[in-house]
Amino acid sequence: MDFDVEALKKEVTFKTSRSSGAGGQHVNKVETRVTLIWDIAASALFSPSQKGILGHALSSRTNAEGHIQLDVSETRSQLTNKKLAVDKLATLLTEALQPIRKRIKTKIPRAKVLERLDRKKKQSAKKSERRWRME
Repeated sequence: MDFDVEALKKEVTFKTSRSSGAGGQHVNKVETRVTLIWDIAASALFSPSQKGILGHALSSRTNAEGHIQLDVSETRSQLTNKKLAVDKLATLLTEALQPIRKRIKTKIPRAKVLERLDRKKKQSAKKSERRWRME
């Protein structure tokens, strides 16, 4: 990671709500689900070019205002869910900023090409033998 996670924590806002699922009475009275909201454009951690890359790479995860929103409700602890949400955002950003590797074209070996053509000839011969001939 080429950015500071502690500085990232200062840029995010959290909303809490009641989580769903098992938990009995605890689930009905404690807000453990955490929604992390982070504004790409307002971030001071990244350069304008990096913001452009992030905006493009994470376009499916951004809302109309250009904010990334992550919901985490994996544990019954709000604090743990906040940590998980920040970690999840950090990994998303790290993966989005990785340079895309250019594919190196490879040539199919001649032996493999001949093997495929041989298979096709055998299959063709098999099919032609099945044909009904009027002679």
